[in-house]
Amino acid sequence: MSHRIKTDRRQLMVAGASALGLAGVGAPAIAQQRTRIRVGYVDTLAVTGQIWTGVHRGHWANEAIEFDPVKFNTGLELFNAMIGGSLDMLSTGAVISNFPARGQGKAFLINNIEFATAQLWVREDQGIKSWADLKGRKIATTLGTTAHVFADAALRANGLDPAKDVELVNQGMPVAVTSFISGAVPAVALWVPFNIQVRARVPSAKMLVDASAYFPKSAIVGGWAVRADYYEKNRPILERVVRGWAASNDDLIRNSGEILPVIQAKNYAQVPLEELQEQFKASRYYPAAEWRKLYQDGTALGWLQQVTDFYARVGGIQNPVPAKTYFDTSLLLNAVKG
Repeated sequence: MSHRIKTDRRQLMVAGASALGLAGVGAPAIAQQRTRIRVGYVDTLAVTGQIWTGVHRGHWANEAIEFDPVKFNTGLELFNAMIGGSLDMLSTGAVISNFPARGQGKAFLINNIEFATAQLWVREDQGIKSWADLKGRKIATTLGTTAHVFADAALRANGLDPAKDVELVNQGMPVAVTSFISGAVPAVALWVPFNIQVRARVPSAKMLVDASAYFPKSAIVGGWAVRADYYEKNRPILERVVRGWAASNDDLIRNSGEILPVIQAKNYAQVPLEELQEQFKASRYYPAAEWRKLYQDGTALGWLQQVTDFYARVGGIQNPVPAKTYFDTSLLLNAVKG
């Protein structure tokens, strides 16, 4: 798989964007030195919802945080860029449970549960109408991503061995979707918003299942990770990022009807508003105070660990770092009081 950064980079300065945001956002109570952070992201609302809310509502500016955001196709590309030193931190999907388990980067925030964002689509015109029909057939997806984690769980839940009963074709998600649309493969495991292309181009395509069918047993969470050396040297900055995230997250939950049209107009103009609203509903968001409880009682760590166990099984991670070690709960616990 290629790990090149996309040439279409979005260099949006958060401070400038927030100045154009909605009026009435207060200035920081205490003046702080503005900090510029290179952050990578996968361009899907489940990953970027809090980022863009913070931009347009001024929450990052209130913490004197200025992001240089860079868009990538997959979380695998994101982590490779961060490990290589071109990013300070990132926001992604299931891969949050992969690289930190290899000792590469430190996870510190969960954005949401990707409740129904991963989906398996099939072509009935190629004889795929049930799970049994998938046996011996090809499924295009991007290995190591949220879609792969979901496909593995879905196949096993329906009596199919992902290693023996089907052929998983590893392609970048845009290519995987194109392969499905062209008829080169009869099935594709994808994440939203790629389902929009499938519905538009193959009206007869059928969504066999989405990730919500396997919640909470196979819950997939996405979130934020930071480069190890940055984590060690910049804890006060990370605390400000967490405070900005908490304000953005809770604002998005409370005021999604007001915020999503702004995000759609400024960041997802190619996606109709109703489709973006559908993406929002496909993820399960919790207020920061609720995440605090889920961090404390071990539920969030359990969700991370079960995906780490998947990566250890299929990716051959030797002696993986457990979620309780690679995920720092203390940053949010300190920032959000019970």
